[in-house]
Amino acid sequence: MAASIVQTSQNVTLVGAGQASKADLDIALAFAPYLIAADGGAEMVLNYGNTPKKVIGDFDSINRGVLAKIPPADQHHVSEQDSTDFEKCLTGVIAPLILGVGFLGARLDHQLSGLNVLVRHIGSPCILIGEQDLIFHLNTEISLQLEIGTRVSLFPMATVHCQSKGLEWPVDQLEMAPSGAISISNGAAETTIWLRPAGPGLLVVLPKACLPAVIRALKLS
Repeated sequence: MAASIVQTSQNVTLVGAGQASKADLDIALAFAPYLIAADGGAEMVLNYGNTPKKVIGDFDSINRGVLAKIPPADQHHVSEQDSTDFEKCLTGVIAPLILGVGFLGARLDHQLSGLNVLVRHIGSPCILIGEQDLIFHLNTEISLQLEIGTRVSLFPMATVHCQSKGLEWPVDQLEMAPSGAISISNGAAETTIWLRPAGPGLLVVLPKACLPAVIRALKLS
């Protein structure tokens, strides 16, 4: 796999072939104007009236008629089958931030695969946007400005401890693990919450309306 397909100083919107509304795509593009499609995600992009700057994937799920609408120079075929199209894109794109649309919803196995890729921290920071929520991998400390009462869910994909301030139920003494303790439906007890995981593997789930706050926090972290 090529080490780098795209290098840009702009934030990137990456579109998968799952479920996503045009409103979600427009939200992502407002923060991340460089538009890339992961394989079959190109069809959604075109149907919503946009044209991707690049299409990346193994091209096993893209309609040939759709592919014909993309200039050959913007098609990046990655043939190996040991990674998903999402992973191919994260590996091949270098950008300050990637907003993923169309990777949550629809098939559960695809969602789980995407979360697996997220926690392996491949490439640039990435936030996945779903119908109601957003999710990102937290492997460094972060300070988030949220409204009091905002739902904050922490889900471990590995055994991990996390220091916290400002949560309704502090998690400092909690050993979280996929088959053990988790912290979903926690909440912001203060307008600033602070989290510092001891290692990789912690996913943070917030309402989609928190996207601007997360982007601000990631740029400051």
